[in-house]
Amino acid sequence: MDITVVWAAIVALGLFMYVVLDGFDLGIGIVFPFFPDERERDLMMSTVAPVWDGNETWLVLGGAGLFAVFPVVYSAVLSALYLPLVFMLVCLIFRGVSFEIRAKAKRTKHLWDLAFIGGSAGTAFFQGIALGAFLQGIPVDDGSFAGNAFGWLTPFSLLTGLGLVVTYALLGCCWLVAKTEGDLQRRLHRVVWPLTVVLLGFIAIVSLWTPLADPDVAARWFDSGLFWRLVPVPFLVALCAVFMYRAVRERHHTTPFVLALALVLLGYAGLLVSLWPYAIPSSVTIWDAAAPKSSQSFTLVGAAIILPIILAYTTMGYWVFRGKVRHDEVHYH
Repeated sequence: MDITVVWAAIVALGLFMYVVLDGFDLGIGIVFPFFPDERERDLMMSTVAPVWDGNETWLVLGGAGLFAVFPVVYSAVLSALYLPLVFMLVCLIFRGVSFEIRAKAKRTKHLWDLAFIGGSAGTAFFQGIALGAFLQGIPVDDGSFAGNAFGWLTPFSLLTGLGLVVTYALLGCCWLVAKTEGDLQRRLHRVVWPLTVVLLGFIAIVSLWTPLADPDVAARWFDSGLFWRLVPVPFLVALCAVFMYRAVRERHHTTPFVLALALVLLGYAGLLVSLWPYAIPSSVTIWDAAAPKSSQSFTLVGAAIILPIILAYTTMGYWVFRGKVRHDEVHYH
C-alpha cells in the first residue's frame, strides 16, 4: 500500500469531518437572523454547547497532517491564501468569544449576537474563498508560492465562498430540526427546503464552471475512465433533493440532517475526483509534495494512535448529549 495515498486519505478525512461537524455549528450562527427571539437563540446555541469546540479538532488534524507529510502544500497554500485564512481565524475568534460571553452578557447581549452571526458567516465565507482559490490553482515555482497576495480574490472564489455559507446554513438548520421540537422546529422546517434549492443552484454552477475553466479537470471528467463512474453523482444529488422535499413536507426529524450530510459527501467526492492525483491543482501531485517515506512512516504511527482517540471522544460526546434539547433543559448559561 502506498503510504503517501494513505496520508492523503487521512488529511482528506480530517477536512471532511471538519466541514461536517464544525459546518453545522457554524450554520447555527448563519441562520440566527431568521430567529430573533432570545430564548430560541439560547436553545439553538445550547444544542452545540457541549461539542462545538471539539469539532475544530479535525481542522487541527488536517493542518498538522499537511505540515508533517505534505510540507510543499502547507508552505505554498498558506502563502497563497494567507489573507483569507487570517480573516477566517479572526472570525473564529469573534465567534468563540461571543459564544462564551453572550451567555453572561445582559445589556450587550445583542452585540454578541451580531459577533456570533458575523463570526460564523465570515468563517464560512473565507473558507469557501480559500477553497475556490485552491481549486483554480496556485502558481508554484520550485516548491514555493509564485503568485501575488490577492490572487485568491476572483469571481469563482467569491461564488464558492457564498456557496459554503449556504452549505453550512443548511447543515445547521437540519441539525436544529433534529435537536428541537414544537413551533421552533416547524419554522426551521420551512427554512430547510429554500436553503436546499439555493445549494443545488450553487452545486450546478460550480459543476459547470469548474470543467469549463480548467481543461485538466475537464480531461479527468470526460476523457478518462472516470466519466461513467461520475454519471450517477448528479442523479444521486437529485434523489437527495427529492427525499429532502418529502422529509420537510412530512416533518421528519433526523432525515433532513442525514440528507444534508449526503449532499455534502457527494460534493466532496466530486471535489476529490477533480483534484486527483494533485495536491495543488495541475501543478504538484501528492507524491511530489510528500515528505520522505521515513517521515511519513514515523508520523503515521502517531496518527494511528491519535485518530481512534479523536473518533472515540467525538462519538462519545455526541452520544452522551443525544436527543432533543428543550427550553427547560437549556444548559447554555
